[in-house]
Amino acid sequence: MHKFLRAVGFSKIKERKELTALITNSIQLATRRSYVTTVEDGIVALFERDFADDIGLAVCGEFDDDDKFIYEYYYPYLIPSGISTEEDLNVERHAAQVSYAGVCNEPRIGVTLIYYLQNMIPYIKYENEAKFPIRGTTLSLSALSTKGQIMMPIAKTEEEKEVAKKKTNYRNKLINNARKGDETAIESLTLDDMDLYTSISKKIRKQDVYSLVDSYFMPYGVECDHYSVLGEIKDCRRVINSLTSEAVHIMRINCNDLEFDVCINEVDLLGEPAVGRRFKGNIWMQGFINFPK
Repeated sequence: MHKFLRAVGFSKIKERKELTALITNSIQLATRRSYVTTVEDGIVALFERDFADDIGLAVCGEFDDDDKFIYEYYYPYLIPSGISTEEDLNVERHAAQVSYAGVCNEPRIGVTLIYYLQNMIPYIKYENEAKFPIRGTTLSLSALSTKGQIMMPIAKTEEEKEVAKKKTNYRNKLINNARKGDETAIESLTLDDMDLYTSISKKIRKQDVYSLVDSYFMPYGVECDHYSVLGEIKDCRRVINSLTSEAVHIMRINCNDLEFDVCINEVDLLGEPAVGRRFKGNIWMQGFINFPK
């Protein structure tokens, strides 16, 4: 059973026969179907069925010589609502099955961003036609969560928000310069980190950590596309799974100046989401590459 199946409204599926029926249903009543031919795997097919706005189940497999579909694997998904980054992207195939992981060196979050690629069929088509590298690609990110909580925001005046925004922009500029080999920028970042560490070390004795840390983005567990995040909610909506009638919350999160969508089952979320509040939880990151038309 996929751990994140409950995130899109399937928390009550416990038995294999229920899962088999769901997979069959998704194939037969698919919202979108896509196919591609590869040298190694023959005809690869991806069936996606939406069970509410932007959430659903994807089933991937191959067609044999008799045109019979052979199911290989499935995964739940959340279709992202907007562009998250325009940084350079790399994609690698997983060893065990016809699925792909994407890599993006996003300076705003401080770690190499790894995600599960949603639109692998268009990627394989471009790969077959030897069109890489492609200029002008962007990346839209979404995430599924099985456990999260809503936190109140840190009280700030408009002036403090403006100062924090300027500091973030300045730091991002320093990081970009440091990536190009600017020694002065590297030295400035090192000194800033030392000052920040000293400041937090003093404050943490008397204050709660979440009143000091506005947002964070860091790896979680041993799987490379799982993260622990804390970010401000920019938009939120509640949708109902058409098959199970379970409620699901979809939120647009700003985390370390990186925006992406998060989907979580209502029963797994502690608190009431609202714009301005913060979401804290563990996520499985997915990505959709926007190829230029």
